[in-house]
Amino acid sequence: MRISAIVIAGAALTLGLAACGSDGGASGDVKIGMSVSTLNNPYFVQLRDGAQAEASRLGVQLTVTDAQNDASQQVNQVQNFTSQAMKAIIINPVDSDAAAPAVKAADRSSIPVVAADRGINGAEVTQTVASDNVSGGKQAAQELAKQLGGKGVVVVLQGTPGTSASRDRGQGFADGIKAYPGIQVVAKQPADFDRAKGLDVMTNLLQSHPNITGVFAENDEMALGAIKALGGKAGSQVKVVGFDGTPDGLKAVEAGTMAATVAQQPRLLGQQALDAAVRAAKGEGVDKTVAVPVKVATKENAAQFQTS
Repeated sequence: MRISAIVIAGAALTLGLAACGSDGGASGDVKIGMSVSTLNNPYFVQLRDGAQAEASRLGVQLTVTDAQNDASQQVNQVQNFTSQAMKAIIINPVDSDAAAPAVKAADRSSIPVVAADRGINGAEVTQTVASDNVSGGKQAAQELAKQLGGKGVVVVLQGTPGTSASRDRGQGFADGIKAYPGIQVVAKQPADFDRAKGLDVMTNLLQSHPNITGVFAENDEMALGAIKALGGKAGSQVKVVGFDGTPDGLKAVEAGTMAATVAQQPRLLGQQALDAAVRAAKGEGVDKTVAVPVKVATKENAAQFQTS
């Protein structure tokens, strides 16, 4: 009888431990898929790193894919996540319009989708977590106007057409610069958020508008390309304002070749997107939108953004 009692007690203890293990390991059963627009951009590497760090902290399985700035490739990646029955999907869209059908397919399979850094047009997502890009664009306009003393000739390097980030930053800048009638915007041209394209586009713009005194680039990569094209003019004759607050961008600000950058918090964006995806996967409520604040980084305060 004593042996039977011990066996029964042991079995009960084993069941209890199994139950505890099941509850404690519930997060480990949560599989999240994340499609990033491109990992060829330091900003999105930080976005991914933030998501991965949060996944490790929460003990969930995160699969990250690189869409390589190819909208059709990204659609395939999201469709694969859906067929693999991921518990939630995070998408940092290459194209806010092109991503919609894949998002709708995930929704039909009852898989929550979180949009990170850029919104989705024409499809419902569980949450959009992004920087306040319109506000950032306005801040960029105000800072460039301040650097130019309220007058000058400006060009805008636009991001990838079809992305909400480019649209919102451009709109914010256009609204903000209206307050400065002494500043003339003579050209707007896409350079697809790419440093090499930023160099090429800026080189061409300098030929058609040699009197440029200011540049607003909708991300730091394009700003850095523009600075290379400007050579010795960057920081002295021509003021360049970027957007993102990447490590290279902040170094350029500290060096004086870039006048300022609107600093985002990509790691925090990735972390919050992953956190929302896990909560949605577990059936918990999440806010429809989360706007992560941005702040202008200048030579005076750039150091404080280097570790963010």
